[in-house]
Amino acid sequence: MANPWEEIPLSDYEKHMKLGSVMQLQTLNEMMKGQFAAYPVSSIMILGIAGGNGLEHIPRDKFKTIYGVDINNSYLQTVIQRYPELNGHLECLCLNLIDETEKLPKAELLVANLLVEYIGYDCFQKAVKQVQPKYVSCIIQINIDDGWVSDSPYIHVFDKLDEVHHQVEEDLLIQALEGIGYKKIAQNEKALPNGKKLVQLDFMEM
Repeated sequence: MANPWEEIPLSDYEKHMKLGSVMQLQTLNEMMKGQFAAYPVSSIMILGIAGGNGLEHIPRDKFKTIYGVDINNSYLQTVIQRYPELNGHLECLCLNLIDETEKLPKAELLVANLLVEYIGYDCFQKAVKQVQPKYVSCIIQINIDDGWVSDSPYIHVFDKLDEVHHQVEEDLLIQALEGIGYKKIAQNEKALPNGKKLVQLDFMEM
């Protein structure tokens, strides 16, 4: 069975994410600038890179290697087209993390934004153990109201995501990473419309 993310057009996803009533694309972009600058590393892996939102903030002189991972190959082709200045440093990997975590290379910083929601804690633990980063930075969505997808003209594009979506809780994510040897070192929150918020949790290898 195909993963629903393989069938969602990037244009619909990004148009939904940047609506004034959603504001996730813009908020993530701002938060990613901080993620990329925070730690003294030379390699980074971004799980669930989608169309490459935020990559314009990659410091040119900092990262020798940038891995972009996504299940949707057309998303990755868009990333390559959008960021030709990263040619020679950016390597895009089309992988299904549910059953292909062993194919992930090593990186010093692992970034996973709105990603754990679609693979679950156990699979994310496997990915972290495979990549062996010094630092992990995650952004998760906390839903104050009943729905986890904000209403928009594009909402039905996401109908099948219920098949793979897991609600993520801060405490359980912290416990999951502590269980594999990572301690929380930072937290950042940004409010979104419709009673939601993005929570960034950063971890360091113990």
